[in-house]
Amino acid sequence: MENIHICCPKCHWEPDGQPYWQCVCGTRWDTFSTGARCPGCGKVWEYTRCPELPGGCNEWSQHLAWYHGLDDMVMQMLDEVREQKQVKANK
Repeated sequence: MENIHICCPKCHWEPDGQPYWQCVCGTRWDTFSTGARCPGCGKVWEYTRCPELPGGCNEWSQHLAWYHGLDDMVMQMLDEVREQKQVKANK
């Protein structure tokens, strides 16, 4: 997970752990600390809006698009699973 970088896919603004996001239930939180799940009501947000702050763009993007490096991590995990299956098949 150390190769994951979180930033807005449109303007590259980086979250700093502050509670910039607010759910329809009124809960304010850092959406990246929970994978876009509201800790108040449990709603999972598919899209995340970049805050209207200096450096932010106030645009919506898919939440997963904020996580740069996920594709590489998933491919590495798939390779490991394939290797394990191959080892088991050869026994």
